[in-house]
Amino acid sequence: MARSDRRRWPWLVWAALSLALAGYLAARLLGPDKTVFLPGATTSGHHQIELVCGVCHQDAFGGGPVLQDACINCHGAELAAADDSHPQAKFTDPRNADRLRDIDARQCIACHVEHRPDITGAMGVTLPVDFCISCHAGVGEERPTHAGLDHMTCQTAGCHNFHDNRALYEDFLLRHVGEAPVRATPRRPQPVLPVAGDDLNALRLAQLDAPADRAQDAAITADWAHSAHARGGVNCTACHAPAGEPWQDRPGTAVCAECHQPQVQGFLAGKHGMRLAQDLPAMTPAQARLPMHAAAAHSELSCASCHRPHAYDTARAAVQACLSCHDDSHTRAYEGSPHHRLWLAEQAGEAPPGSGVSCASCHMPLRTHTDAQGKRTHTEHNQNATLRPNEKMLRPVCLNCHGLPFALDALADPALIERNFRGQPAQHVRSVEMAQENLERDRRRRAAEQ
Repeated sequence: MARSDRRRWPWLVWAALSLALAGYLAARLLGPDKTVFLPGATTSGHHQIELVCGVCHQDAFGGGPVLQDACINCHGAELAAADDSHPQAKFTDPRNADRLRDIDARQCIACHVEHRPDITGAMGVTLPVDFCISCHAGVGEERPTHAGLDHMTCQTAGCHNFHDNRALYEDFLLRHVGEAPVRATPRRPQPVLPVAGDDLNALRLAQLDAPADRAQDAAITADWAHSAHARGGVNCTACHAPAGEPWQDRPGTAVCAECHQPQVQGFLAGKHGMRLAQDLPAMTPAQARLPMHAAAAHSELSCASCHRPHAYDTARAAVQACLSCHDDSHTRAYEGSPHHRLWLAEQAGEAPPGSGVSCASCHMPLRTHTDAQGKRTHTEHNQNATLRPNEKMLRPVCLNCHGLPFALDALADPALIERNFRGQPAQHVRSVEMAQENLERDRRRRAAEQ
């Protein structure tokens, strides 16, 4: 080999390796898999969209800080509805300037820092569990009922939550003193829906407007003919070919939103649909961090996953649709539980409407909204709304059937939740008693001042 060739050879190797490395990096940068850029595991609330870095960060590859507006865009409405106990305005108030030395809570990322699993709690908080004492060290002196309490317990179930303390407001607690574990007439709210249709606008099989090659499945057409869609005058093309568009065998959520906007909005905000909201492929049970049935692993979640569009069966969607995917101990314990037995009795016509408890009764309770047709109720399809902290279930769910003291105890007992509420609570939350003690103390103080 000539001397010049020997000198050129290392440079050729270097050039080839550089090109290969550049090609690899370009593939990772431009390709769909961007996990290489993740600095650490993402919390359970965000892991589905962790590869769409631009949702939170300034640019699409995670560069720059997390934008405060990014947090508010997703969570602002919920915080407003919860009457946030620690709104940003509280910390921009000059009177609280000294508190910012301990926790600069003007920014969400002061407490919620992603990609730090070693210091992240179940609620996505990356501060020490006793951080409440930064501002409330003297609570034992202000409220004798709290004297001697361990500051590590502030955020335990049935006690305080940083953003939403509606379940612990004293006037709310005092309204529920002495309530029995089960109400005299336990009932979940019933939906108020517009009239689905009558004989004047109901459609018959003869009016089916699907193309001939799409209308040959007798089971599907029979289901449609007996559905609320047919009774309401909704024909095949209304969903499968809206506004004269080409026929779609599987219409997307945008089509459902034309008539079911609140439901779709909730679905896209929750874990089931949040990937679709970011233009990602649909969520599959295989991507979940909870145990799921292997048979359902690769099923893509959409409206039709729970609702059979041609046989509109809300009872199936409320239970069987959930059980077909979820396989954690809480879900497995539902069948045969007291709640499930009540559900079966209602479905069999042996108990009044609203007396049964399905999966959706607790995790997707009814919400009320007003539209052009008036006041209506709809199922909250964002299951995060009552997920964590679980005290969020108290007002819209538990208190329909149970007294507040019992409900607080039940939600504070992890083992009872794991058994899907088979048995009695082994925990006791003293919140109601504390409110009574504070009330009596204030009465004595006012009497002494007179």
